Amino acid sequence: MPRKLESDTIGLLLTDVSRLLRGAFDRKVNAMALGITPGEARTLMQVAMTEGIKQAEIATRMGIEPMTLSAYLDRLEALGLVARLPDPADRRAKNVVITDKADPLLSELIVGLREMMNAYTDGLGDEGRELLRANLRILRDNLRRLDPCLAGKEKGAAE
Repeated sequence: MPRKLESDTIGLLLTDVSRLLRGAFDRKVNAMALGITPGEARTLMQVAMTEGIKQAEIATRMGIEPMTLSAYLDRLEALGLVARLPDPADRRAKNVVITDKADPLLSELIVGLREMMNAYTDGLGDEGRELLRANLRILRDNLRRLDPCLAGKEKGAAE
């Protein structure tokens, strides 16, 4: 007789919630009609959180291929929302920064996403939200510390 697996393990719940949130994020960004795609929105947010880091590091943090990131950055740069600057320590690398033109779009994006997350975390209350955030930070930090595949990679990834 086949073994039935438990569906409410931490790993499975996190995977399911992550998948659902990703879809909700994409739909929210599309509904906001900001003139950028969900992938570009994620990229813009990552650049805003990690201003001035190398393109390769952004791709790693986002878990996407460098070529995919490059396409997002090409479009964001064409819109005047980001700029790629030479890295003073590595002439082959480019560091990515947010432009002033991105500020209003980022503000609108943050407000929309905050509304979305408040709806999805309804019932947790402020203390519950902060406890969830704190516990997720602990889990993230433990993964970075204990997973040999993450050894030597950046510490502040977000998304």
